[in-house]
Amino acid sequence: MRKAIVFSAAVFAAFACHAAGAAQGPDFPTRPIRLIVPFAAGGSVDISSRILAGPLTEILGQQIVVDNRAGASGSIGANMVAKSTPDGYTLLAGSSGSVTANRAIYSNLPYDSLRDFAPISMINVTPMVVVTYPGLPVSSIRDFIELARAQPGKITVGSAGIGSSNHLALELFQSMAGVKLLHVPYKGTGAVYTDLIGGQVQAMFDQIASAIGHVQGGKLRALGVTGINRSTVLPNIPTLDESGLKGYEAASFTGVLAPTGTPQPVLDRLYAAVVKAARLPAVTERFKELAADPKTTTPQEFRQFMRDDIAKWQKVAKAANIKLD
Repeated sequence: MRKAIVFSAAVFAAFACHAAGAAQGPDFPTRPIRLIVPFAAGGSVDISSRILAGPLTEILGQQIVVDNRAGASGSIGANMVAKSTPDGYTLLAGSSGSVTANRAIYSNLPYDSLRDFAPISMINVTPMVVVTYPGLPVSSIRDFIELARAQPGKITVGSAGIGSSNHLALELFQSMAGVKLLHVPYKGTGAVYTDLIGGQVQAMFDQIASAIGHVQGGKLRALGVTGINRSTVLPNIPTLDESGLKGYEAASFTGVLAPTGTPQPVLDRLYAAVVKAARLPAVTERFKELAADPKTTTPQEFRQFMRDDIAKWQKVAKAANIKLD
């Protein structure tokens, strides 16, 4: 009799789990979903999220609400998602800054990207471009490296601040090229552009979407793109890899993540919907207009990319002694 009761309880428990999974799968979602963007409105992560939100709303049949929660280089918004109820209704528009680079430079990060997030899919990758003041006597990355070797520590390179993506890209460049440049941290890239155009600083690594107007207007000179492939909006500018720095890559990704513990049927539903939305021609064209390369991944590929990216920036940060509290 006791065995029969135990068996019946086990069968009931298995049925209950299956029923719960089924309810969370096919019926999900039954209410709006918040997509947390851990940066201010107007940046590439924010714009990419809003491009995705429209078609994702249609596919899922529930409103995708883009919610900007900026602060601490993306850590505030990311932590909100990491600590949220893992039910699929609070998602993170994750990026290199909030998900991988922060892990390398912050000593007291309140979340662990690999432990606290369930990756769903990347949606795009945004490379940078190396731009210089036109008065600097260089026209290529090779010229830039030669000048830097001839004038160690004298060529000034601006960034959005210590530990920013611009700064990390610069440190990776110095390490791989074997040169010493003078890093000048600012509070945001807007001030860097003002001084760069005016010649107060001489170079910068920044996202193509931010720099391209100045390049096309002749105010700045583009030397190289930091992605593995050339940019569709700057097709005549070679990559740093092509320019002699084999394997150099410094690009920011945008992807969708859920809190760890989100039921697998919900993750499966979100994965199918995100990939479908991100691959729509209208969406990929909008991404390309942002100088972002459309890219989707499986959750497993996304997690491996995160591991590799964290290790890469940890190595760069350690070598350059970059650590923020």
